Amino acid sequence: MKRRVLLVDDEVAVLLTLKAVLEINGFDVETAASGREGRLKVRSHEYDMIITDLRMESDQAGAEVISAARSAAYQPAIALITAFPLADEDWQEMGADHMLVKPMHTRRLLEQIDQLLESHTRRLARKAPGSSPAALQPKLVAKQVTKKLPPKKPLKSTKPVAAERKPRASRPATRLRSKA
Repeated sequence: MKRRVLLVDDEVAVLLTLKAVLEINGFDVETAASGREGRLKVRSHEYDMIITDLRMESDQAGAEVISAARSAAYQPAIALITAFPLADEDWQEMGADHMLVKPMHTRRLLEQIDQLLESHTRRLARKAPGSSPAALQPKLVAKQVTKKLPPKKPLKSTKPVAAERKPRASRPATRLRSKA
C-alpha cells in the first residue's frame, strides 16, 4: 500500500513538481492549492503525511492546516515547507514535526520525508500500548499471479548438427613470408 501524502501550496509550479517527484518515488499524492482546501481535505480523508506551505492566502494559512492536521484522529506526520525558514521553536510550536526549506534537492527532500515518516511511526508506536512499529507500517500485499505458459519447444537450428555437416574443402596452407 502506498503512503498517502497531502501537499498544500498556493504555488502551482511547486505543487505539481513535488507531486510528480513523490509519485515517481511511490507515494499516493493529493494536492490542495490553498489553506482552506487543505483543511477540508484533512478533515475528509486520511493521510500518512501532510506537507504544507506556511504563507498562502494569508500568513496564517499554513498554521491553520497544521492545526487541522493535529486535531485529526488519524495523526499524520506534518511537515512545513517554506522559503522563509523559521526558528525551530516557532514551527514546532505550530505543531509541525519537521521544516523543509525550499528550494531543495530532490534526493534530500526524499531522505527527509522518509526520516520523518519513520520517526513518526516510532513515536506513534510508543504512544499506543501493545502495538509495534511494524503493525503501524502500511503493509504491501502481493497478489500471486499465475499464468500458464505453453510447454517449452525445442529450438530449431538453421545450422546442421556436427554429424550432418559437410566436410570443408581443404585449402592450401599459406605462410607469411617476412621481408628480410
